[in-house]
Amino acid sequence: MTNIEEIRSKQVNFKVALADKAGLVNSTLSELLQRHPDIIGELKTAIKYSLESPGKRIRGALVLWSCELVCGAVNCEAETAAAAIEMVHAYSLVHDDLPAMDNDDLRRGRPSCHKKFDEATAILAGDGLLTLAFEILASEISEPGMAVRMIKTLASACGPAGMIEGQMADLQSQNSRGTMDILRHIHINKTAKMFAAAAVMGAIAGGANDEQIEHLLKYGLKLGLGFQVADDILDISASSEHLGKTSGKDARQGKVTYPAVAGLAESERIAESLCHEAVESLDIFGAGTDFLRQLAVAMLERTR
Repeated sequence: MTNIEEIRSKQVNFKVALADKAGLVNSTLSELLQRHPDIIGELKTAIKYSLESPGKRIRGALVLWSCELVCGAVNCEAETAAAAIEMVHAYSLVHDDLPAMDNDDLRRGRPSCHKKFDEATAILAGDGLLTLAFEILASEISEPGMAVRMIKTLASACGPAGMIEGQMADLQSQNSRGTMDILRHIHINKTAKMFAAAAVMGAIAGGANDEQIEHLLKYGLKLGLGFQVADDILDISASSEHLGKTSGKDARQGKVTYPAVAGLAESERIAESLCHEAVESLDIFGAGTDFLRQLAVAMLERTR
């Protein structure tokens, strides 16, 4: 069994390492935007506002750490991939907050994009972020075959058989009797596949073999599911001020969540089990997995 206590003891170093990776992702995002002077006006302002929201850049860091695990260092391809997946994530948050979707006025402690600007601008800013992500993968990844694999990986994760399907299923399940099968379907698609894509894109950037990619894919799926279980728990246990978004919203909207279906105690047990499974999927790599292991524990113990 995974020694969670041993991993937990290294969390201080992990927080510093995550902040360093977030800084690298942020600088890459800034550089990439500067290379697109043709993005102008209020659209550019809304895109920058959404990208510069004070997030932890967990998906981007996952790309970088996965690349580092495979080849020993972060390379420019991983940096580009990390920026691309954060663009897609930012788009998803902008659209998720819209009145027709989750209808939230607050995101990461600031007004949501449609509240800061307006709904039409928010929709177009989200569209712009999504398409820009694929443009930079196509133009900035030096090896064409690698670019195609990354584009396919990200498109599959965020498309109509991935994140978009998860969002659709989430909306359709509101105010219905949820089951664990429905819940798992929603969260694998809505959340976990994007974490898996981050791990796989980092692996591709590092030149991973098929076995390494398979294990990092499993790690990403378990990590993403654990993240979502923790998110569901936080929605009922933390304040809006602490979360940086509206708390208690899931219950008010009749959403299918882990606490609603399984209860709080069982949800906490599921989250811990997913953490163990994520960590154990890294066993084939031997040394060099410390930060990815710590990331799994951090997702289990997140407070916002």
